[in-house]
Amino acid sequence: MNLCRIAAAALAFFSLTASAVDYDLFGDERLVGQNFNYTIPKGKSSLEDIAAMTNLGLSNMMEANPFVDPYLPPPGTVLLIPHQLILPKTQHSGIVINSAEMRLYYYPANSSKVIVLPIGIGQLGKDTPVNWVTKVERKKAGPTWTPSAKVRAEYAAQGEILPAVVPAGKDNPMGLFALYVGRMYAIHGTNASFGIGLRVSHGCIRLRDADIEWLFNNVPVNTRVEFINEPIKATVEPDGSKYLEVHQPLSTTFSELTSREDVEFKYIPEDVREIISSPDVDPAIVERVFSERRGIPVKINGFSF
Repeated sequence: MNLCRIAAAALAFFSLTASAVDYDLFGDERLVGQNFNYTIPKGKSSLEDIAAMTNLGLSNMMEANPFVDPYLPPPGTVLLIPHQLILPKTQHSGIVINSAEMRLYYYPANSSKVIVLPIGIGQLGKDTPVNWVTKVERKKAGPTWTPSAKVRAEYAAQGEILPAVVPAGKDNPMGLFALYVGRMYAIHGTNASFGIGLRVSHGCIRLRDADIEWLFNNVPVNTRVEFINEPIKATVEPDGSKYLEVHQPLSTTFSELTSREDVEFKYIPEDVREIISSPDVDPAIVERVFSERRGIPVKINGFSF
């Protein structure tokens, strides 16, 4: 089955467009969307190319397809496109940024939808904030960039001399649109063709051109913004089904970043502990989900296909 037919079959669960993926919300359900398969065609395609085509970040694709070469995946390889997810256990309003899964959730006011967009986040040591609630202070089309003295020194050490102010335009690292949150951070575009789903920024949130333009046109000033870091999510759905979704946690030290060993989980949220310790949950499935860390929801109780 080709991508168009699969995507059409999935429209009952979410809408995939050139600028956003939006999901319908139903009552207390936190499991939304539907995964589908995509066969890599002949010719040169990277996971980044396919991630961009399907509105995902590179990390989402790599987690869901851990044994596929991200740069030269063989034609004919069947990829899992991970568009099913568990909504974070947060207030479902405004913008929620989950650094661990490198996704931005936008809950429009007076709507029964959530829009989900892939993001790039801060590098190690220049981390995107977490456990922080703020708001969109202002918006700007054609933002300029005023790099700090530290950033200019970093670039100079690599042989690139930055001006005091980088003018607006297609070569500006902030892209063509920006939403300023708090006093020090922004949700903005990029002048690079990669980096969505990676730790690449100096702490700000980076989106592809079409995605930041969509946010700019649809998110009002004063919209609530919440930053979280939740690599583990779990839910009990209204029918009693329990699902667990586990992502690779972010490295917090250089040794973790360079180690071949998986990063250890610093803690498991109490609501997740309660769900995975339920008598009807299969501990073997829970162990496998934590071990594989594929970033996709897995049913952990009852009969699972």
